[in-house]
Amino acid sequence: MSSIVAPERVLFTGEAGDIETLIEYPVEAPRAIAIGCHPHPLFGGSLTNKVIHTVARAFLSAGAIAIRFNFRGVGVSGGVHDHGEGEMRDLLALAAEARVRWPQLPLWLGGFSFGAWVSLRAQAALEPALLVSVAPPVGRWDFSTIVPPRCPWLVIQGDRDELVEVEAVSRWLQDIAVPMGSAPQLLRLAEADHFFHGHLHEVKDAVTGFVAASAA
Repeated sequence: MSSIVAPERVLFTGEAGDIETLIEYPVEAPRAIAIGCHPHPLFGGSLTNKVIHTVARAFLSAGAIAIRFNFRGVGVSGGVHDHGEGEMRDLLALAAEARVRWPQLPLWLGGFSFGAWVSLRAQAALEPALLVSVAPPVGRWDFSTIVPPRCPWLVIQGDRDELVEVEAVSRWLQDIAVPMGSAPQLLRLAEADHFFHGHLHEVKDAVTGFVAASAA
């Protein structure tokens, strides 16, 4: 399934001002809302990042309304960078707005790098139907307070990641006490760096297969 529906650019209201949002619609009736969170704003991260764009396209192809947004201080989103705290509240506010707009649809959640950390911190409150974490930055941000996800969960990690220690991610996943039946699926992509240059097709295929196997 591919989208021929024009993307919609919307400014939702957040606590720090507008939240710049890009919404893409599937051709057929949507089966979910899927929100993707971009990498670190202070290092060029935005909703146009190729990795989170790839995740969003996989969600869209699977029949979801794919939503990407700019964290506060990025693009025309109001406010300034808040080291993950305000960014998490931006995500919670956007998800609440999406659920009002499409109340009958389940929520899928994804994030890349800093965005993976933000979405992991928010997922306990959001209770998504499934979760995708790409290159979660274990060792760079505080993962000690993250509540174990209770939904199907895919973690994608490049074996040649120059910013995130691969074994640190593996150890954290082994130690996190996930509920019975919710163990994360870890996919390590050989030769892939932090930004998955030359491996984005593998990221899309992985997310597509995960959704096919996990979503009702």
